[in-house]
Amino acid sequence: MTVRPILPPGLDDIEEIATRELDRIPEELRRHLGTVVIRIEDFPDEDVEEEMELESPFDLLGLYQGVALSRRSVLDVRTGPDMIFLYRRPILDYWCETGQDLGAVVRHVLIHEIGHHFGFSDEDMDRIERLD
Repeated sequence: MTVRPILPPGLDDIEEIATRELDRIPEELRRHLGTVVIRIEDFPDEDVEEEMELESPFDLLGLYQGVALSRRSVLDVRTGPDMIFLYRRPILDYWCETGQDLGAVVRHVLIHEIGHHFGFSDEDMDRIERLD
C-alpha cells in the first residue's frame, strides 16, 4: 500500500477560507471595511517581528496595519490602504494544537483584526464572534 502525504492548506486555501468567513461577518460591519486589503502570508516579516518583540514568528496569527476608524481625522494623509495580514503557518500551528475547525480559527483571527480596524474593544470582538 502506498501512503500519500497529506499536504497542509496552502496560501490559496487560507485565502479561500478567509473569503468564506469574511462573508459570514455581519453586513453592517463588512460594508464599513472599505478598501481594507486582506493578505495571506506564511509569517510576519522581520520588521514586524522586531517591532512587536515576538519571541517566535509563530506568536502572531494576524495583524492589522492602518489607522483605526475611531482614530482617523480628515487631516490624515493616507500613504496606502489599511491591511489585515493572516499568517498561515502560525494559524496552522494553532489549528493543530487546539483541534478547532480551521474555518473557526481563521474567522477568529479575522474578527480580531477587523476589530482593530474599527477600534473595538476585546469585549466587542467577542460579541461579534458569537453572532452566527
